[in-house]
Amino acid sequence: MFDSVRADLRTTLDEIRTAGLHKPERVIGTPQSATVNVTAGGRPGEVLNFCANNYLGLADHPEVIAAAHEALDRWGYGMASVRFICGTQEVHKELEARLSAFLGQEDTILYSSCFDANGGVFETLLGPEDAVISDALNHASIIDGIRLSKARRFRYANRDMADLEQQLKEAAEGGARRKLIVTDGVFSMDGYVAPLSEICDLADRYDAMVMVDDSHAVGFVGPGGRGTSELHGVMDRVDIITGTLGKALGGASGGYVAARAEIVALLRQRSRPYLFSNTLAPVIAAASLKVLDLLESAGDLRERLAANTELFRRRMTEEGFEILPGDHAIAPVMIGDAAVAGRMAELLLERGVYVIGFSYPVVPQGQARIRVQLSAAHSTEDVHRAVDAFVAARAELAA
Repeated sequence: MFDSVRADLRTTLDEIRTAGLHKPERVIGTPQSATVNVTAGGRPGEVLNFCANNYLGLADHPEVIAAAHEALDRWGYGMASVRFICGTQEVHKELEARLSAFLGQEDTILYSSCFDANGGVFETLLGPEDAVISDALNHASIIDGIRLSKARRFRYANRDMADLEQQLKEAAEGGARRKLIVTDGVFSMDGYVAPLSEICDLADRYDAMVMVDDSHAVGFVGPGGRGTSELHGVMDRVDIITGTLGKALGGASGGYVAARAEIVALLRQRSRPYLFSNTLAPVIAAASLKVLDLLESAGDLRERLAANTELFRRRMTEEGFEILPGDHAIAPVMIGDAAVAGRMAELLLERGVYVIGFSYPVVPQGQARIRVQLSAAHSTEDVHRAVDAFVAARAELAA
């Protein structure tokens, strides 16, 4: 039976490779950090890491690691159960309370990932008589979560407030009972920040709720690192915040929904990824609590990240590279051709800089790029080395 399927799959895989769209996975032999040991061509070597979501450099922070060790001894390895049966410990409730306070929301519910968090919201809150209005460049987890619901679906052009208003009008004219606007706080392929203040104004005008996936912001965006809602001064106007513990907040795994109390209460009763997935490992919950402790005095880390980001973006622009505008630590270097982006990433790795070329279907056809991600763990010298490597790789490609 599988023999005929095998041939079809091999043909598809060959087409992916021929088009330059194959995405290799490299093995790291060290903890996640500013430098990692990557296996390349069978030979391990230490390289600068500019492709992780380790924005604050906390993935290998000694206090986070110590908290994880202590949690293993106190709470054990895993819960072997879902929350509503016998999978909730004090550490889970403590983390939910701390996240609620940090994000300025009434309650929080933990998930095994933010993908699951986004997958569990829409079906629970919205029915056929409701409408969800989604930014065109929202993360795949939002798109998949919306597909699971029976709500009417509207899509507006990326950060286009005129189009958002038009979609809200159509939803209202269609008699939608509930209307939910959903957007990424930061769009992960571009580093663009959503205009949340304007979104909230439109939500007020059309009696809609607002949901933000702030995975690429919480921890380092905003004066206190509370994300894009803090950056735009709308913490009290956003109804639902989803996010991850797997990026700036330590880099492990796990997600959450922080929201109005009634929303979280209903998710605990009916959200399928929550009800039918094992509880977040207690060691992750405990280490995440330590991360939240560190964030209270992480102003220097956020300042260092901002300085590294400004330096990289400025130097790359001076060297003639096309960088999408902005000041976020996601700095996309636009290449265009998928095969060229992949080859440049290989040449950069040979020069000791680990980055990844992104191409279709992760980004639109013809918009291949190398997404560079800065970290507070990088030194000024690291940033200069990365730019110099880009210049040398470009020269080799042109030769």
